[in-house]
Amino acid sequence: MIKYDLPDADVRLYEALFSKQESDRLYENLIKYIEWEQDQIKMFGKTIDLPRLTAWYGDPGCNYTYSGINMKPKAWNTDLQFIKDRIEKTSATSFNSCLLNYYRTGRDSMSWHQDNEKELGKNPIIGSVSFGATRPFQLKHIILDRKKTDIPLTHGSYLVMKGTTQHFWKHKIPKTAKNIQARINLTFRIIKE
Repeated sequence: MIKYDLPDADVRLYEALFSKQESDRLYENLIKYIEWEQDQIKMFGKTIDLPRLTAWYGDPGCNYTYSGINMKPKAWNTDLQFIKDRIEKTSATSFNSCLLNYYRTGRDSMSWHQDNEKELGKNPIIGSVSFGATRPFQLKHIILDRKKTDIPLTHGSYLVMKGTTQHFWKHKIPKTAKNIQARINLTFRIIKE
């Protein structure tokens, strides 16, 4: 486990929480069996496709809204439950929901944002699992402009962000022109009542 020395944050990386064999199987199953959706958002008066596919899974009643998109959870499947059980033991945290992102090519991305929606409560814990191509996860402090870091999220890795991280840090997955394979990211969350 790597604990990053970042001000106002608690960020930890488990580089190979899932074995290569487990990661390969889960990656293929998630592509095949998750009910992926192409969500849209409004920007500057235009409706555009999000630059990735998404899906929302969780316990009944764990509804979630971000960027004007209202999501109702689909029921956990066997693979998601397997992943959830492993990360909950590792980080001693019980998650009740998961936002999945499918980055099909290097052009798919996520812009700067914080996971600080009201449904997540104060000091949310985010558990982020990655399968597929390695992509850089970039973090930047919202006050200390020069304080940035890149964390490579590899096949089978598990990143945990907790404490005041979402108050002081933004994060993103940048676009790349490189010809890279697809990546699936699962961000486990706790929706508050």
